[in-house]
Amino acid sequence: MNAPVLEVENLVKRFPVGRGGLAVHAINDVSFRIGAGETLGLVGESGSGKSTIGRTVLRLLDPTAGRIRFLGQDITTLPERRCRELRGAMQMVFQDPWSALNPRMSVAALLEEPLKLHTSLNASQRRDRVQELAHSVRLPAEALRRNPSGMSGGQLQRVCIARAIATAPKLIVLDEPTSSLDLSVRAGILDLLAQIQADTGVALLFITHDLGTVQRISDRIMVLYLGAVTEYASAEALFRAPQHPYSQALISAHLPADPRSRLHRHVLQGEIPSPLRLPAGCAFASRCPVVRDDCRRIRPPLEPVRSGDDLAACLRIADGSNRITVLEENPA
Repeated sequence: MNAPVLEVENLVKRFPVGRGGLAVHAINDVSFRIGAGETLGLVGESGSGKSTIGRTVLRLLDPTAGRIRFLGQDITTLPERRCRELRGAMQMVFQDPWSALNPRMSVAALLEEPLKLHTSLNASQRRDRVQELAHSVRLPAEALRRNPSGMSGGQLQRVCIARAIATAPKLIVLDEPTSSLDLSVRAGILDLLAQIQADTGVALLFITHDLGTVQRISDRIMVLYLGAVTEYASAEALFRAPQHPYSQALISAHLPADPRSRLHRHVLQGEIPSPLRLPAGCAFASRCPVVRDDCRRIRPPLEPVRSGDDLAACLRIADGSNRITVLEENPA
């Protein structure tokens, strides 16, 4: 791994509910690292804690426990005033570009805003930088005079990306940046991100539920279930041979590019436990096809599963009983 840009250790986030001492367990003991020029994909079902992790590592939310280091600096308990000083080096691209941009501002003004806040460039230098940013995300010069209401979703997401890279950040968190776009536009955005990363060496935390997208863009992938990591592996290894039963079921839901291909999938049964009261053992036990009694009693540790740095949290891996049977379906 390259020199770490972001290091997260045993991250925990709770959201108190009411007065009875209950709390939503949104993030549960999550650890990972991202190096310069690398992309970590973050996948899981809705409510698994993906977006909460993204906001917490940027200190848009305060962590309940754990440690966050950015460029070697511990920012876990950094005061808000000091966090603002780091905003130019750590940026976020949100899911909905329509709500992320001020509709009353021109694109030029939107791109200039972070330059005013986080750089010492004068007015002339900012104008030149805005032109440069528009070119880098492949926006025509005339788009700078327009407002967000007159632009397509793909163009708006390019504006959001341009804003995010304006101050040459070391880390960008992208929260479902392509989910509202059609396939052709999505491909263009992914190509753009890859080019920006190649040019700048920025580290990316890419949050998505789209398995095809995360497979294409990620170096490593972290699979979340109920706020905890079930598997953490290279993109190639995860899609070739997922180890955790949840990862296997998740990968089986991925639609192949060839519509004539047979689908090999497993439909999970059972209920997801309440995030207010996590079970004593494995959180996936209530839906796991290969569950055994000890799975309900013992919380599985995240342990090495192949050579290298690949990890998974399943008691069934040791004896090889972790593989689930998938259903084969004829193509439509």
